[in-house]
Amino acid sequence: MYNNSNNDGERRPRPRFHREGAEPVGRPHFTRDGESRPRFSRDGESRPQRPHTERPFGERAERPNRPFGGKPKRNNGLYSGHKQQVYREQHEDPTKPVRLNKYLANAGICSRREADDFIQAGVITVNGETVDNLGAKVLPTDDVRFHGQPVRRERKVYILLNKPKNTVTTTDDPQERHTVIDIVRSACAERIYPVGRLDRNTTGVLLLTNDGDLAAKLTHPKFHKKKIYAVTLDRELDEVDEAILRAGVVLDDERVIPDALEFPKADRRHIGLEIHSGQNRVVRRMFEKVGYKVVNLDRVSFAGLTKKNVGRGKWRFLTPKEVAFLQMGQF
Repeated sequence: MYNNSNNDGERRPRPRFHREGAEPVGRPHFTRDGESRPRFSRDGESRPQRPHTERPFGERAERPNRPFGGKPKRNNGLYSGHKQQVYREQHEDPTKPVRLNKYLANAGICSRREADDFIQAGVITVNGETVDNLGAKVLPTDDVRFHGQPVRRERKVYILLNKPKNTVTTTDDPQERHTVIDIVRSACAERIYPVGRLDRNTTGVLLLTNDGDLAAKLTHPKFHKKKIYAVTLDRELDEVDEAILRAGVVLDDERVIPDALEFPKADRRHIGLEIHSGQNRVVRRMFEKVGYKVVNLDRVSFAGLTKKNVGRGKWRFLTPKEVAFLQMGQF
């Protein structure tokens, strides 16, 4: 072991390299005069020193030009690649006419119902002429204006939100309660709206988008979109009542039959329910029909989308693969 103190007890600098039976040698470096000291190999022979580039103190060396640019520049616009995913509109046939109210809704001006009111009010012009016919159709190449301002089609945006409690599923609330739009307001400049509804105290997966065609497909009952809920009851579910639920209960003159009903935990208060019915408050009403109260309701899956890695009250943009599956109807 090398002793780094002398007989007087003073410490002396320890060499950087040391071997048994050889004199310690230090790591080569530059002297104060700028002359380079030789670098030694393990056998003690000197070898050439890497040339030193002289430049003023504090000045950084220039980096060589990279053929592909190096670090990408940040997007000066609203969207950034690592935080958001915005999907361009699919190719449209320029010869295929579109209903005017749908054209306005897809542009983010308003909803289709509100567009009908604007059309009747005479504030919409097509190619310089006022249009007040509700059934009017336009081409993607037409010059459509709202109050004299040109209407441009928006880029499609798809957001998955893990909805928290005490939040209203609406774009605007007259009572000024906290809404889902308040949570995702900073996500994009486009006018997005929720697909379907969740009760104020129901949590879980909620999709928001400005894609009207996809929203209509996801809300129409004929497409049989599966939704999975984690249900917590006020008491354990009796086997007789379980059999009634499995056979189906009648709500609004329609028999609602669950696709699956399981007990993921040891007790019978916690239930996993898979259903595709689109009725309002369908899960709560099903259990109320057999005499139970739902104390906690969480939607864990909607049309194949889950809240994995999305905390309560957080959101994320859908991946292109997820959007493709939804557009193809792979629910």
